[in-house]
Amino acid sequence: MLAAPALLLARGAGALELGTVGLAQGGLVVGRAAVGTRLTLDGRALRVSPAGDFAFGFGRDHGEGAVLTVDGRAQRLTIVRRQWSVQHITGLPPAQVTPDAAALARINAEREQLGRARAIDSALAGFTEAFLRPAEGRISGVFGSQRVLNGQPRQPHYGYDIAAPTGTPALAVASGRVVLSASFFFFGELVVIDHGHGINSLYAHLSRRDVTEGQDVARGQRIGATGATGRVTGPHLHFSLSWFQTWLDPAPVLAPA
Repeated sequence: MLAAPALLLARGAGALELGTVGLAQGGLVVGRAAVGTRLTLDGRALRVSPAGDFAFGFGRDHGEGAVLTVDGRAQRLTIVRRQWSVQHITGLPPAQVTPDAAALARINAEREQLGRARAIDSALAGFTEAFLRPAEGRISGVFGSQRVLNGQPRQPHYGYDIAAPTGTPALAVASGRVVLSASFFFFGELVVIDHGHGINSLYAHLSRRDVTEGQDVARGQRIGATGATGRVTGPHLHFSLSWFQTWLDPAPVLAPA
């Protein structure tokens, strides 16, 4: 997960190492510091493991800079801006653009439930592992793209879609603990895994869930199977990665197809 070349930030007798690939909009940064280092990102304290490992990330629309404070010394990071695809679609029936009141109530409740799962800050260390691909198949959707439906901008796509026949194994990309296993309106059958330090992965539209909340899983373990549950047009796995409530682009950190 530590990209080469790495960015080395001076720290007294040692150095702090960051992977440079993640210093971009949507980027995940996994680094290592000397044991006992105190870190903050834009004023937010970062968890540092007993071995010195830490992680953070930047959202799709993050600004051009961030401030990483290392034991009280501020270091400015330059965040690379990216271009995102925007697609305009018109002539859709209104029901496909705006859900009814009952559906909206369910969607809002599920959004809060998902937010609680993604807020967990555990000491797990799965985020330091090289991430596997969650399923085999054709890439059918990428992070950051956005649709404008009947002139109404929709939420950007915060995942990585893999088109695969229903029943294709869905695998945990790294070791962790299942913090959510449920059925959602948009996501269908859904599993969320905590990998530690706020890094979590989400697997949606599953045809089945093979794990339960609170269960520890290993890297590469089957957690379910791909499907077409929820609001979809065909069978695929919607995979997302996030740092707490910040969605990240999975593509740069997943193993190649």
